[in-house]
Amino acid sequence: MDLLFAVREHGSISAAAKAMDLSYRHVWGELKRWEQTLGRTLIVWDKGQPARLNEFGEKLLWAERQAQARLAPQISALRAELERTFAVAFDNAAHVVPLHASHDDALAALQEHAVTSAKLHLDIRYTGSLDAISALNEGRCVMAGFHTRDQPVPGSRSERAYKPLLQPGLHKIIGFAQRDQGFIVPRGNPRGLRAIGDLLQPGLRYVNRPLGTGTRVLFDELLEESDIDAASIQGYDRTEPSHKAVAHAVASGSADAGLGIASAALPERLEFVPLVKENYFLVCLKSTLDQPSTQALMELLRSASWQDILGRMPGYTPAHSGEVLSLRRMLPWWDFTGQPKRRPAAKRVRRPTA
Repeated sequence: MDLLFAVREHGSISAAAKAMDLSYRHVWGELKRWEQTLGRTLIVWDKGQPARLNEFGEKLLWAERQAQARLAPQISALRAELERTFAVAFDNAAHVVPLHASHDDALAALQEHAVTSAKLHLDIRYTGSLDAISALNEGRCVMAGFHTRDQPVPGSRSERAYKPLLQPGLHKIIGFAQRDQGFIVPRGNPRGLRAIGDLLQPGLRYVNRPLGTGTRVLFDELLEESDIDAASIQGYDRTEPSHKAVAHAVASGSADAGLGIASAALPERLEFVPLVKENYFLVCLKSTLDQPSTQALMELLRSASWQDILGRMPGYTPAHSGEVLSLRRMLPWWDFTGQPKRRPAAKRVRRPTA
């Protein structure tokens, strides 16, 4: 698959070989060997012309990338499970943090960095933001990851989704990162998408995220603010399980746009149109804030090495990383000082009797 991708990206076998630091003879021979093994040709071998993928080669490459995009969260979770198992079995000093979280590229990078730089293993289960907080409240993890718009508006769909799950005094939120969410579109942005209303263009095919994900909450909120009926968005009911899968749907040509993060768009050589900034938070119960594993995670988030990694990721900015933040200030949905006063009961007016 790497050979096929290199030939398609670089336009010839010689350029592909150079990019992969391999000899022309080796790449040519491997492609021929795989054609024999599969019983089908992969390359158009026109004499005097640069080699290019034929239809079967393109379909094979597309199928492999589609499988990788859809299975990425499960593969990451399986790797985390193996790491946790060996950590517990062989290293009594290792910290393990069971974490349910919305899928995020920076979180996956943190998981890898934690293993190599500290005795910290993030046992991540990727799920929707709402499901992650529910898992925390049900005792199925000690940390959850979710994301909301920066400076969320009171009364918004985000408030209606998250407020019932979070309780000041019971939950503590920890800063992780700030990131951009926007349209993932083909290179050159042929539809000229700049705002949510542009999705109403005739024939435009959108690809959505599933219910329970933070990105779905965000998209529904943007539709609501623009007074757009979800039924008018072609593809609203088509969902993909991750940002990477959304990007692949656009790259394959089966969709014209989807809402996602920049780091998912760039590897697919797609364009990213930022729409909103949002904060990605980690949340735990107040009772677990002082646990050694939680403190180790917060220390890692505050480290210069991690913030350097995060700052170099496209679309991400370190924002209060590792700091315990005020739930009321970051998510201003609770106002205990401004509760409306109870209106006095209306006085009954006696009617004069006859």
